[in-house]
Amino acid sequence: MPEHEIWLTRLFNDHLAGLGNTILDTFGVHASHPDRPWPNFLIMELLVAAIIVVLFLMLRTRLSVDKPSHTQQAFEVIYEFLRGESQDQVGHDAHKYLAYFATIFIFILFSNLIGIIPGFESPTMAPSVPAGCALATFVYYNLMGIRANGILQYLKHFAGPMLWLAPFMLPIELISHLARPLSLTIRLFANMFAGEKVTVVFLSLTYFLIPAVFMGLHVFVAILQAYIFVLLTMMYVAGAVANDH
Repeated sequence: MPEHEIWLTRLFNDHLAGLGNTILDTFGVHASHPDRPWPNFLIMELLVAAIIVVLFLMLRTRLSVDKPSHTQQAFEVIYEFLRGESQDQVGHDAHKYLAYFATIFIFILFSNLIGIIPGFESPTMAPSVPAGCALATFVYYNLMGIRANGILQYLKHFAGPMLWLAPFMLPIELISHLARPLSLTIRLFANMFAGEKVTVVFLSLTYFLIPAVFMGLHVFVAILQAYIFVLLTMMYVAGAVANDH
């Protein structure tokens, strides 16, 4: 049996193990523990996605110009912040990419913060989740670059400003771009894993005051890492869609 199985994962493995194995078999993946195929990070991802969907469905039905709720005001602040940051990084076409920026930011933010709730853990503590977000960003900014410039013009970005520099610039640019998903993954995973472990250690030592300090620090790190991830995403998109004349 996998170690440190949280209560929600235990429910899925006790009652939906067959469904989990069926899904894995569909993608040609075999669980290391067929009787317990659901890992913690996957269950927490599903929970975060469900919370976001339900929250926005409820928020949509209660939108008000005259009397906005506290939740609406909070998300308006997030929206305005992301819009401003994206305009600073990408430019006047930033609105075209704002939906992705907001989606990846809110998903990572909720994933980071849910671990503070007793009985849950942050899915971003598992390297698979940051890697998935990083690969999504890698695919997204390359597709947006091709859409904005055309495939030939986009590929010229990798060759450098002068043709004779292409043999030198091409391998450097390829290595740089391929390293971006790895960098995004390690940064998010390492910070969330370390923050969670520090908080757990101090909770096991004492329940008086000190753990609250580290929980506050964990919240700060969770918000900061979501911001850094989306900021780097904006920078990558800005570089990809830049039109070199």
